Amino acid sequence: MMKMNKNRMVIKWKRLSAWLVAAAVVAGCSTTSNRAPVEDRGAAGRAPVAAGTMPGVAAAAPADASRPLPGAENSGKPGYYTVKPGDTLIRIGLENGQNWKDLVKWNGLDNPNIIEVGQVLRVVQPGLDANAASTKPISTARIESRPLEAKGVAPAASGSVVAAPAAAPATAVAPATATAREGDDDLVWSWPAAGPVLAPFDDGKSKGLSIGGKAGDPVYAAADGRVVYAGSGLRGYGNLIILKHNNTYLTAYAHNQTLLVKEDQTVKRGQKIAEMGSTDADSVKLHFEIRKQGKPIDPAKLLPPR
Repeated sequence: MMKMNKNRMVIKWKRLSAWLVAAAVVAGCSTTSNRAPVEDRGAAGRAPVAAGTMPGVAAAAPADASRPLPGAENSGKPGYYTVKPGDTLIRIGLENGQNWKDLVKWNGLDNPNIIEVGQVLRVVQPGLDANAASTKPISTARIESRPLEAKGVAPAASGSVVAAPAAAPATAVAPATATAREGDDDLVWSWPAAGPVLAPFDDGKSKGLSIGGKAGDPVYAAADGRVVYAGSGLRGYGNLIILKHNNTYLTAYAHNQTLLVKEDQTVKRGQKIAEMGSTDADSVKLHFEIRKQGKPIDPAKLLPPR
């Protein structure tokens, strides 16, 4: 009797095991067939990020050796510039006495935020003799002033916005002015700030004058011109304004606390364009440059004596 009961238990155990195995198989098939599809939304599905953070600030990209670089046929020719590591359109424009927006137009750049190391850019206006442009002064045209916009803003590369408060009247004039001197294209120059000179011009280092003051002191346009850059996209300059006075001269005003003008705005000599600050600097000061066809020159040679 005991043997019979043991046999019955073995049979029942085998049947139970077989049923459990079959149930597991069915459940597994059901789970696999009914599972919702998972879509991979990794890097392949994401949009590319632009190289620069604001118009005109170009990130120099490595050159692709498998194809010729744009403008390579003009390498070494007068009026052309070969892009180096770390270059931006703003810096290239400053060092060649041009508006970065003109560089975009003259070179047909689809994306001004991307330039390549080794790429060759035109830096002289098409139709002009590059050799003549580099040696012959070009007289300035008369520039009309217009009121500043009270609610304008100056762009900042970091994503922050530098507010532009209500503009000062165009009649505000820096302490000293000078009449045109021989060779400076009939421009009338004045000091961009009233503070003392902290450091003189040094072509190997500062490339301009450092003028002292306190935060919020006015910064003036040193001559009639047009704003070709207002922002903080050029490393080492902080909040920067660049004015183009004619085809020969640019001036740069760096480390400002607040910018009061916008790109493409015309200004008159002595007009307040910024407030002194210490952005990207170790103390409050104005770094002031005069560039003749892109080359830094000593501002003391053009500014009036104090």
